[in-house]
Amino acid sequence: MSLSEDYSLSDEVHPIDLAETLAEYHDWEFDRVTDDQIAMAVEGQWRNYSITLAWSGHDETLRLICTFEMEPPEHRMGALYELINRCNDEVWTGGFNWWDEQKLMVWRYGLCLAGGQHAVSEQIDRLISSAITSAERFYPAFQLTLWAERPPVEAMKVAIAEAYGRA
Repeated sequence: MSLSEDYSLSDEVHPIDLAETLAEYHDWEFDRVTDDQIAMAVEGQWRNYSITLAWSGHDETLRLICTFEMEPPEHRMGALYELINRCNDEVWTGGFNWWDEQKLMVWRYGLCLAGGQHAVSEQIDRLISSAITSAERFYPAFQLTLWAERPPVEAMKVAIAEAYGRA
């Protein structure tokens, strides 16, 4: 039985309730910040990622923010911005931003549920896994560009390609 089938008897389940259930299922640390927001810690191969999901009833959007800390050398900031643009050209389900004041690399995505639509747990699980997959895929390129001082176009060659099919 899928996680969404657990909720099939209910007409409406708050998306943050679904996210909390997923966090419990995956055994992730989490904090239910408010009724409309949850913060989680997810361990990846390269980093630990902070994930926040927030529901906005005003515009019917579930926002996901996945962050990890970086302290890039000041003289590499131009290269970082070029690399972010190159990374974002390779993805369709979100995008990277650099928050300089907080020294955070940020993956952002908004799931629009306009017209009274409801998220299911598989959608939220996919949002989270897509964020982690993208962060893991491009993390080596960030490292090469910022600390090995490789050009962004060269660093992108090490970005783990998305796998299709199976071996």
